[in-house]
Amino acid sequence: MATILEPGEIEAAASSPPFLHLPPHNLFTLRAQRLEQLADGHPLAEYLRLIAGLCRVQQQVLDDPPSAEVVDQQRLELCQQHGLPPFAADTLIREDDWQAWLEALLQRYSPPQQPAVVEAITTLRTASAGQLRAWAVALVSGQYSLVPAALVPFLGAALQTAWSHWLLSTPNLQLTPGNSLSQCPACGSPAMAGVIRHRGKHNGLRYLVCSLCACEWHVVRVKCVYCESSKGLDYLSLEDDRYAANQAPLRAEVCPGCNSYLKLVYLENDADAEALSADLGSLLLDMRLAQDGYQRLAPNLLLAPGDE
Repeated sequence: MATILEPGEIEAAASSPPFLHLPPHNLFTLRAQRLEQLADGHPLAEYLRLIAGLCRVQQQVLDDPPSAEVVDQQRLELCQQHGLPPFAADTLIREDDWQAWLEALLQRYSPPQQPAVVEAITTLRTASAGQLRAWAVALVSGQYSLVPAALVPFLGAALQTAWSHWLLSTPNLQLTPGNSLSQCPACGSPAMAGVIRHRGKHNGLRYLVCSLCACEWHVVRVKCVYCESSKGLDYLSLEDDRYAANQAPLRAEVCPGCNSYLKLVYLENDADAEALSADLGSLLLDMRLAQDGYQRLAPNLLLAPGDE
């Protein structure tokens, strides 16, 4: 005999699988591979290949970290006792441990001979620790206007690598939901996109992907992650002859209540899709939604807004 679940029970059932889904240790390799695939025939092919090369250097640094230090155990325990993000970006960004990761990334990165890229790398290599800290604080707080646009992908890549390392090298994490649905429980950063999983106990569940550390956390579907409304949500995608509209691998969940949207990656329709690369490969959808008056609240640390 079938059991009919009431709405509240549906949410309870949906949250019974693991709250967290940690990124794989080869995260940046997977991103690079996907970006290289997406670049073929893409109008932004040069940019996607540039970011793919940067992701490969991120993986090199993650595999051979410049520092074996992890976040202080006492801090971890205190944060977990009080339900706070143990790798809080707004705090750790001011302590400069991440700067070793930027230095390592810049040492290993061989920039293509493009004047803007060479100049950006030179600027980062010669900047003072205080200036780097100021730019990083602005970047993680969403104040992109305070960071030279050409520096964003390289600074963002270093920050992602450091925070992903701390996340993946800390065993037995016990995290609780943040103050908002879109807030990462590990570092407090906003979500970059969502992924609808398609296998095993995760089948059909939505996990949001952190823009900084790549931690994924479960949030029930058909609910705006910003205003928590479920009324009038719409799902828009780019026109594609390969997919029907309701089967597109990437769709934007649009909320008329707060005029915002969040991109969702449906692994059922593309098992190899990856959130960051899917986001960068669908910037035309952002342009369309911006023209329709919707605002994007989800950052991508490898992209300066307005430069697409």
